[in-house]
Amino acid sequence: MLYIGVMSGTSLDGLDIALVELQAGNWTLRDAFCASLPGTLRQELLELCQPGHNELARVALAEQQWVHLAANAINQLLTDLHLDASDIRAIGSHGQTVRHEPGAGYTWQIGNPALLAELTGITVVSDFRRRDVAAGGQGAPLVPAFHELLFAHPEQSRALLNVGGFSNLSLLAPEQATRGFDCGPGNVLMDAWIQRHHQLPYDAQGAWAASGKVHQQLLQRMLAEPFFQQQGPKSTGRELFNLNWLDRLLSAFPEVSNTDVQATLLELTAQSCARALLDTLKDCQQLLLCGGGAHNHALHARLGELLPGIEVLSSSALGVDPDWMEAMAFAWLAHCCLQGIPANRPAVTGASGLRVLGAIYPA
Repeated sequence: MLYIGVMSGTSLDGLDIALVELQAGNWTLRDAFCASLPGTLRQELLELCQPGHNELARVALAEQQWVHLAANAINQLLTDLHLDASDIRAIGSHGQTVRHEPGAGYTWQIGNPALLAELTGITVVSDFRRRDVAAGGQGAPLVPAFHELLFAHPEQSRALLNVGGFSNLSLLAPEQATRGFDCGPGNVLMDAWIQRHHQLPYDAQGAWAASGKVHQQLLQRMLAEPFFQQQGPKSTGRELFNLNWLDRLLSAFPEVSNTDVQATLLELTAQSCARALLDTLKDCQQLLLCGGGAHNHALHARLGELLPGIEVLSSSALGVDPDWMEAMAFAWLAHCCLQGIPANRPAVTGASGLRVLGAIYPA
């Protein structure tokens, strides 16, 4: 069986399309493609993460653009691989998160699955998070269950650290329920800072951060944010960690250079993730990195320093490309929905029980 996973994360760095094959219980990446978001659409989606004017109409128009981009990429991928729409059992579409407020009882991912089904001729499964929120959960992260499927080991304790716009941990220990939670900012603040000062989409390999020095007082002020003291289940987003949050903290430290701010932001990501892991999986032997942050050499090295005795590797070392992990996960979530398989993990999200996630839009 072939599925397509569509993932557009909080980094807003592109729309990931993964063609995944299920054969004999194994999930294998067949092909993948990243569609760049037009600058105007990216900016509109960023602005929609905060309250603004005429939001309903703007959301409706933005999600139409998002869906046309996704459909064009999917149709092109099928053409390139000489596949028909009928060869694909379903598309699992995460959509694009514009608001995530589980404490207020809602999370909102736009992506018009009805239109995506029309434009591709393929059944679409979407809206994965809201059922978990309805059951009292955070609705995030959802990928730990997929990590469990791929990487759980009968004798070894492992953790998966996904570093996208935000970072989240999956904790896999033998004979224990899978746990996980959001750790805090991943790339979101580093990306925003380098975009502001160098007009670059991201800090390639963490080179700019590595050229600066960590400002310890600023770092401690950042780590004093109450989110970091909370225990999981917990999740976060741009509603909390954004440039306004950073600017408020920087107002007390006008002497800090832009380069040192970037170094401090990388240290914030590294320390918040390392502390979260050490506090929750004390016998961890291996940490696997996935998401765009897996390519940040400076972050990878710093995590290794903060986690002595734990082997820190890219998920590629175990055969799964870190760039496509989440898109693959939403292909799997589509399969679970169609098969009636619960795909949340209450120990991760805090939901009151296992739930089948997603809504189905037939071709």
